[in-house]
Amino acid sequence: MLTQAEDRQAKIVELLRERNFLDLRTLIERFDVSVATIRRDLGDLEGAGLLRRTHGGAVSINQVAQDKTNEARSVWNQPEKAAIASVVSGMIVDGDTVLLDAGTTALEVAKKLVGRRSLTLISNGLDIIAELTRDEGQSVYAVGGEYTATNHSFRGPLAEQFIRQFNVDKLILNAASIDVDRGLVCTVEPVNASIARAMMEVSRRVIVVADNSKFTKSSMSVVAKIEDVGTIVTDRGAMSIIDAAPERLRKKFVIAD
Repeated sequence: MLTQAEDRQAKIVELLRERNFLDLRTLIERFDVSVATIRRDLGDLEGAGLLRRTHGGAVSINQVAQDKTNEARSVWNQPEKAAIASVVSGMIVDGDTVLLDAGTTALEVAKKLVGRRSLTLISNGLDIIAELTRDEGQSVYAVGGEYTATNHSFRGPLAEQFIRQFNVDKLILNAASIDVDRGLVCTVEPVNASIARAMMEVSRRVIVVADNSKFTKSSMSVVAKIEDVGTIVTDRGAMSIIDAAPERLRKKFVIAD
């Protein structure tokens, strides 16, 4: 027969199969136990390799980001991505040169910028270029290089060389995952991290766009420390994780309603 602690821990693991993230408050209320008890449970489960603790809760050990196709990602958290795009478009002012990293959230930003003819727009994303060139009056530069069909982007040494010719006001940077616990912005592959760092080198301000699902995953390649980017714009679904982060990190986040 299971002890009370073993039964509770088994239920925590089961809950993590249904949700991407469990915060401490939810677990305390669900099982009517103290914060110390829940922390001990999470510690035991992490030690057993059944979950990973984060600031304010835990995520499933299996939540590892993979490079899904744009078609798959475009329908995931679409309302949240649109809300993020509305906030980001308000951060862009007339006269800006804006570099948009390939990805579905940056694509939502691009949709908000169509028709703003005072802007100079650059992207390595084929979908983004197609969106921006719907208005023939806009100044648009397409980054060339090795094409990858997964997210319809151009990357590699030729793309990085092209990017380094620019001096950019703002970069709209996608992320595969945001690791608040370790203070890192990450992506799936080293080649993606390399082009992201080239983009950061030429940009005065880096605006990371990441919906709440990016906070409950981990990915292999580090792009930058959270402290080294200007702003991370996300949605309210990430609030419980952000609230538990240190103040030096919390101030980097902007929440889209």
